[in-house]
Amino acid sequence: MVDPKNYLTRVLALTAFAALLGVGASAPAQPAKAPATKSGAAGAKVAAKAPAHTPGYNADRNAYYGDLHVHTKLSFDAYIFNVRASPNDAYRFARGEKIGHAGGFDIRLAGGPLDFVAVTDHSEYVGAMEEANTPGTRLSKLPLVQGLFSPDPKQIGAAFNKVVGAMHDNTVPAEFTDKAVTARAWREIQDAAEKNNDPGRFTTFVGYEFTSAPDGRNLHRNVIFRNAKVADLPYSSRESSDPENLWRHMDAWRAKGIEALAIPHNSNGSDGIMFESTRRDGSPMDKVYSDMRRRNEPLAEITQIKGTSETHPSLSPNDEWANFEIFETYIGSNKPVTKFAGGYVRQALKDGMLMQATKGFNPFKFGFIGSSDTHNAAPGSVEERNYFSKVGRSDGTAALRGSVPPDGAKTWPDIADPPKYQAWGASGLAGVWAEENTREAIYAALRRKETFATSGPRMRVRFFASYDYPTDLAARNDVVRQAYSRGVPMGGDLLPTKGKVPKFLVWGVRDPNSGYLQRAQIVKGWIENGVAKERVFDVACSDNLPLNTTTWRCPDNGATVNPANCEPAKFKGDVELRTLWTDPTFRPDQRAFYYVRVLENPSCRWSTWDALRNGTPPNPKLMQTIVERAWSSPIWYDPTA
Repeated sequence: MVDPKNYLTRVLALTAFAALLGVGASAPAQPAKAPATKSGAAGAKVAAKAPAHTPGYNADRNAYYGDLHVHTKLSFDAYIFNVRASPNDAYRFARGEKIGHAGGFDIRLAGGPLDFVAVTDHSEYVGAMEEANTPGTRLSKLPLVQGLFSPDPKQIGAAFNKVVGAMHDNTVPAEFTDKAVTARAWREIQDAAEKNNDPGRFTTFVGYEFTSAPDGRNLHRNVIFRNAKVADLPYSSRESSDPENLWRHMDAWRAKGIEALAIPHNSNGSDGIMFESTRRDGSPMDKVYSDMRRRNEPLAEITQIKGTSETHPSLSPNDEWANFEIFETYIGSNKPVTKFAGGYVRQALKDGMLMQATKGFNPFKFGFIGSSDTHNAAPGSVEERNYFSKVGRSDGTAALRGSVPPDGAKTWPDIADPPKYQAWGASGLAGVWAEENTREAIYAALRRKETFATSGPRMRVRFFASYDYPTDLAARNDVVRQAYSRGVPMGGDLLPTKGKVPKFLVWGVRDPNSGYLQRAQIVKGWIENGVAKERVFDVACSDNLPLNTTTWRCPDNGATVNPANCEPAKFKGDVELRTLWTDPTFRPDQRAFYYVRVLENPSCRWSTWDALRNGTPPNPKLMQTIVERAWSSPIWYDPTA
C-alpha cells in the first residue's frame, strides 16, 4: 500500500492510479527489452498508434464494462414472462434510459450506462412467441399456444410447461421453426445493433444464444459476432445439441470472412458435462478437437444471475470463499446437480493442464467474463440495491421473489426452502481492457482474453506477470507501460526462463458506488507428480494490515454490515489494493495457472434490501449479506512451451 506520509510516493501513485482508471493517455513509450513471454491470441504488447482513433483512445488500454448475455421479447421464455421490450429497448436501457418492466413499472440502471452490450436471444424459436400472439398467423392458431398469453399466471404456467415438454420431446410443431419467422427476428436483432452502435461511446455486438440442454443438462453458449458481417441465420441447438457442431459451423463462417466466438455459461448447471474429459459422443479428445474448441471458445462466463461457476465448496474445501452464490439444480427445474467436477471453471483449468501434461493438448484454456442473463431486456441489471430479478412479471416484485413475508405478514412463518428463483444472485458484468470503445478493440480484447468478471460492482482489476519487473513497479508513474512492455497481461502465457522466478503485478480498484476492498488474492493451480492441485494466496491486505506469509492470509479487517439498515462499518477497507508478488512455491518444472480474485467488504444482498424497504426481517432461508468480488482471466506458465 502507498504510505500517505510520503508525498512523492503519493504523487506517483495517483498518476499510476489514473493509468489504472484509463485516463491521462499519452504517446506510447519505447518498450524495454521484453522477457520470454507470449500473449494470448491477439498479442500482449501495446500496438503502435493507429492512423485514426475515437475519443478516449488510450494506448495503455481502458477498462470497459458490458453485458454479453441479454434476452428480450424475441426469446420464447421472456415473451411468455410478459416481456415486450425489444432489442432496441435493451440498448436504450444499457445507455441509461428507463424502459418498462413486464410487471408494469419503469426500470433504470442506478450505476450509470454500460460501455458495450450484445443482445443474445435464444436462437431456438426466436421470434416465434411474438408471432404466436399475433392474431391471424399460423402460429396463433396452434393448440399448443392456447393459454400462453392469458392474464392468469397459473394458466400461463401450465401452458408454458406444455411448450417446454414439447421442446424436450421434439414434438414442437414445424410452424415454430419457420425460417421466415426466424429471419424477421434475426433482422430485428441486427438492425437494433447497427442503430445503437456508437464508436467511442457505446458498442453493440450482434449475437444469439445456442441453447443446448441434452437431458436437461446445460450446454448453453452465447455466440458473439465481431462486426456486422454475420451468418444468414443463427445455428441452433435444434440442428444439433452437440457444441462441437456449432464450432464446425463457426469455422465454416470464418472461412467466409464471418468472425465470431462462443462463450459457455452456467457450467454449474451442466451436471459435469460442460468441461467433461471426453467429447459429447463419448469418444476421446484429441488435439484437433482441442484446437477447434479453443479457437471458438476463448472465454467462459464465470458468474451470472443463475449462480457463480468459479468453484464449488466440494471441489475447493480449503477455499474459505468458495461458497459464493452456489446454484445446485438443473437450469429450469428443481432436479439436483450431482456431478460438480466438469461444471466449474477452476477445476476445468486444472483438468486442462493435466491433459496438456499427459496428452499434449489443453481444451480448457479460457479467460473469464461475467454477464447477467437478464430476461427483462435490461443489460447490467445486477445491482443489489436496485434488483428486479430476471424473468419478467414472474419475479418482478419482492413478494413474488419471496424476499418478504407472504400475504403482507410482518414476520416470517415456518417456511420450506424457497423456490430456486428466490436464491438467484444479482450478477454479473464483463470487463475488458481495450484501447478504445469500438467493436474492433473490444472484440480483440475478448479474443486475447484480456478480460475480467465481476459479481456486479464495477471494480477494476489488472494482472500482469514478468521475470523482469523492477521491485518498485507498483509505485511507479509508468506502471502500466512498464507492465505491458516487460511482461504479459491476463489471458497470456509466461514462457520459462532459466534461473528466473516470475513476479506478478496485482491491482484492484473499488467501484465508487459499491463497497471498499478487503483483500486481493491469487488463485494458483499446478501439476505436481501427475496430480492437479490448487491454493489461494492472499497477496494484499486492506487497512495496512500485515500479511501472514506463513498462512498467506490477511487478518480480518473488522468490516461488517448491519442487516437491519444495510449500513457498513465505517472506515474499513481500501479504495485500491496493489502489490508486486512472487510465488514462494514456484517451481520452474511445474505447469501452473494464476488468476486474481479481489474481494469487497461484506454488504447487503438484494433480498435483504427488499426486506428493509418492506419493513420486515430478511428471509431466514436466504443469505443476508454478500462479499462482492471480481476475477481476472488467468495467466499460464508452461515449462515446456
